[in-house]
Amino acid sequence: MTTKQITPLKTYSHEELAAQPIGFWSSEAGRRMVGALREQLAVEDLTQPHWWTLNHVAGKPGTWTRATLTERLTSYDDLDTDFDGVYDDLIARGWMTEEAGGMTLTEEGEAGRLRARERNLRVHERAHEGVDPADFVTTINVLRRMVANLGGNGNLPE
Repeated sequence: MTTKQITPLKTYSHEELAAQPIGFWSSEAGRRMVGALREQLAVEDLTQPHWWTLNHVAGKPGTWTRATLTERLTSYDDLDTDFDGVYDDLIARGWMTEEAGGMTLTEEGEAGRLRARERNLRVHERAHEGVDPADFVTTINVLRRMVANLGGNGNLPE
């Protein structure tokens, strides 16, 4: 990943900032974050659904079946993903095995997951540059409240 110079931000009044559309800024931040993560996952020839699969299987080896994992991951998906294709791909790569009780990562799969994790952590670090951790927490709580106010689930994902 190339290191980019942080663009200095102009200063605006409280009133100017308070009048900004939250939908635009939250969507723009989301698009840019997802784009940067997808770019880094592609280096490992992974998609986000691959990434989600690797992390869930690593967290509970041998317990996820195709059906239970697909049910869990569908809520994150905006790509109309063929999850069976993702699972088949990871198995064909030798990154994952599937037994009657569930799926498990192989050593190669765990190594690939850790490489992708490092790439993703660098994206998160870049996104957080110049952001006070307390401001980040406040932002998450504000967005959670807005989601809940509009009828969504404001709780953290499981």
